[in-house]
Amino acid sequence: MTQKLQSIVLVDDNETTSFLNNRLLNRLEVAEQIQTFSKAEQAFQELWGGQNAEPRADAPNLVFVDLKMPGMDGFEFLELFNKLPEAVREKTVMAVLTTSMHAADTARVAQYPGVEYLAKPLTEEKMQKLLKKRF
Repeated sequence: MTQKLQSIVLVDDNETTSFLNNRLLNRLEVAEQIQTFSKAEQAFQELWGGQNAEPRADAPNLVFVDLKMPGMDGFEFLELFNKLPEAVREKTVMAVLTTSMHAADTARVAQYPGVEYLAKPLTEEKMQKLLKKRF
């Protein structure tokens, strides 16, 4: 990857995790803008507004979402994302960032095409690998 991503979004209910991930991404200088959300519902509404979303020039290039969150969890978030029009989905790489390495969770995430699966914590090495693979 030679140029910075325009936008990365972090969706995690753990403030410490979001803070550390934000700090890492800023240090790596991989994105012009980093947004954090502690609630998946709020993130989805702000990013896409709903199921009838139109492709947007300012769509995030990369979204990290945690699986285990109160309210809407990561699986529900992926489900809604998967129902968006393809023209909207193709603008964003979706990545699950979780502590869960349960086979059931990895199998469930694998049902969503193109979704990356990363174990917490996010590291420079994992980030570089993801950027090389998807960007």
